[in-house]
Amino acid sequence: MLIGRLPVDEQVDALRAALARNEVLMEVLARAAKLGLPGWYLTAGCVFQTVWNVVTGRPPAEGIRDYDLFYFDDSDLGWDAENEVIQAGAHVFRDLPAVVEIRNEARVHLWYEDHFGVPCEPYTSTEAAIDSFAATTCCLGIRVDRDDRWRIYAPHGLADVFNLVVRPNPVLAPRSVYEAKARRWREQWPELTVLPWPEHAGDVP
Repeated sequence: MLIGRLPVDEQVDALRAALARNEVLMEVLARAAKLGLPGWYLTAGCVFQTVWNVVTGRPPAEGIRDYDLFYFDDSDLGWDAENEVIQAGAHVFRDLPAVVEIRNEARVHLWYEDHFGVPCEPYTSTEAAIDSFAATTCCLGIRVDRDDRWRIYAPHGLADVFNLVVRPNPVLAPRSVYEAKARRWREQWPELTVLPWPEHAGDVP
């Protein structure tokens, strides 16, 4: 049976088993926990692309550009505060063969429009930021608490991730961002099924 058709608890077990095969991801996850960042998640490409690699029989870390580490701290929205965390992370992850991108999601609204061309309302949590990713497949975050308990945030479930389906999420990112990402992913993972941007979303490429 396809993993995407298993009961949710079994899909979660399959997710953990797949992620455990990416040694770099597991080391980033363990070290991130020690940083003690508020509301943190390891999220986006490094998570779902590890699953894609495992499902398609590729090396678990193949094609993963970076490891996104998000946190949420609205107590200080200045760049210096975020940069201090980034520098602390650079020290913690310095010997790993991976780029770890650390971002405070409480600050995203300050630069999002300049970068993507559309305004972004301030997020209220890291989960809210994950909800706004361009594809529902991307909306997946994991972390390990200090008691080694796994936390998995998957507002759209896990079936599409295991079934290699890329589905648009037209809530914030423009159509052009979704289609550019989808094209790049299909080059690396041609087995993907990429669903089209909904016309009713009214976003012109």
